[in-house]
Amino acid sequence: MAVEVVYRSSRDPERLFMDKAEADRYDKMLELAERLSEVLHKAVPSLSEEQGEELGIFMAKNRDVFAKAFKSQPDALDELEIDAASE
Repeated sequence: MAVEVVYRSSRDPERLFMDKAEADRYDKMLELAERLSEVLHKAVPSLSEEQGEELGIFMAKNRDVFAKAFKSQPDALDELEIDAASE
């Protein structure tokens, strides 16, 4: 019988990872997404909770691209792959 070590996300218990570092990165991304969602809700109260969460996750997943854009490289946003079918 083989033993397999898996790591569970603390913010998304259904999500399992084979690598602790990957699980930690995922949790940090979800933490950032949550904070972004809170800020977006305060800035735009008309956003639904679902829209705020989706925007927060999108921005957190693409944090490197947004960081470049905020550092006077707005063309970096061209790197974003936006799937119109998921909207």
